[in-house]
Amino acid sequence: MTDVLDLQDVTIRRGTTTILDRVTWTVREGERWVVLGRNGAGKTTMLQVASGRMHPTSGTADLLGARLGRVDVFELRPRIGLSSAVLADRIPGGESVRDVVLTAAYGVTGRWRESYEELDESRASDLLRAFGVEHLSERFFGTLSEGERKRVQIARSLMSDPELLLLDEPAAGLDLGGREELVAALSELASDPRSPVLVLVTHHVEEIPPGFTHLLLLRDGGVHAAGPIEQVLTPENLSGAFGVDLDVQEQSGRWVARART
Repeated sequence: MTDVLDLQDVTIRRGTTTILDRVTWTVREGERWVVLGRNGAGKTTMLQVASGRMHPTSGTADLLGARLGRVDVFELRPRIGLSSAVLADRIPGGESVRDVVLTAAYGVTGRWRESYEELDESRASDLLRAFGVEHLSERFFGTLSEGERKRVQIARSLMSDPELLLLDEPAAGLDLGGREELVAALSELASDPRSPVLVLVTHHVEEIPPGFTHLLLLRDGGVHAAGPIEQVLTPENLSGAFGVDLDVQEQSGRWVARART
């Protein structure tokens, strides 16, 4: 199988603070990964490296066969879909929902003078329909609910037909109904063999959609455990990653974690 993402001894430092500490992680074609860890574990920073938006202080990062530092990242980034709060904050509130998705074809936020083909318009509409928000096409992004924004962001992240899709806490801020709708949509995406390689970052095992195959546990900026989800998502590994005595069970294809009493 081809390596889509290959991090070798990746370290990120800011001053005297080490954010990622010698992370080695390989993602291959066809895999669907979940990244779990407590606040400050390094999850979002690692996704910034994986999306070509941050270079390692040391170590190597190969994305889609190209090494960071030796490739034009502006050519690489359109091949990687990204949905994150950091990116969402750069989307103008007065941008129409249709244009939020459409502008991803050029890798920009905010429509200016670029022109789009009918095929682009059609793909944007199809993606909005797939995530149940096509009826919001003419609304301003800034008027949407949190759940609606999340769906639009994921639709946008797929606009360029990426080979790798990175989702940074897409269920954060959603109520129970919104979370379950999103998990169902991501499960459907994971089960489609035409979908790109998926990496989902979350804090909660309850947000892991059925169909995801692998798990990376981070602790204090380093890899605590990684591999097939059934092997890695154990009470011992989860307790070690979160520093709490936890039990974890699978129920009808979904995972549940609780503190042991």
